[in-house]
Amino acid sequence: MPGKQHEVNFRFLAQPTDVNFGGKVHGGMVMKWIDQAGYACAVAWSGAYCVTASVSGIQFVKPILIGDLVTVRARLIHTGRSSMHMAVDVLARDLRKDEHRLATSCVMVFVALDAPDGKPTPVASWEPRDDHERQLQEQAMRLMNLSKEMEQLVDAKVAENI
Repeated sequence: MPGKQHEVNFRFLAQPTDVNFGGKVHGGMVMKWIDQAGYACAVAWSGAYCVTASVSGIQFVKPILIGDLVTVRARLIHTGRSSMHMAVDVLARDLRKDEHRLATSCVMVFVALDAPDGKPTPVASWEPRDDHERQLQEQAMRLMNLSKEMEQLVDAKVAENI
């Protein structure tokens, strides 16, 4: 039901196939998990097919090891007309010690489409319910403004080379 579910949690064990030669989960694998959880949250909120528009501020804080219980939490923090900003945190937990740690964090933007190859379609508006959600929405707005500035820099560089 669109406009109802604003958070998704994925939970699983980090496996030997997920790690690099150093015994830590590949950054690319973590990014895949982030994209999957973000997508699930975007579709759950919008009720539409969604595409990833951007990933901002990705921080790899602590490593994830084989056997860690991994939780990937995607939460809606801002909506535009057809866009949804998600705060995505990856948490790792050593089950033997019951120690939780933040492994990775980022903000993603998804756009809802009317069909897989279609046009942007409107999404339900989301409003923060408490101070923490208001802070997350403010973070999304700052990142959106930074992204617009980056687009202008790229456009200027392209214009110089033409």
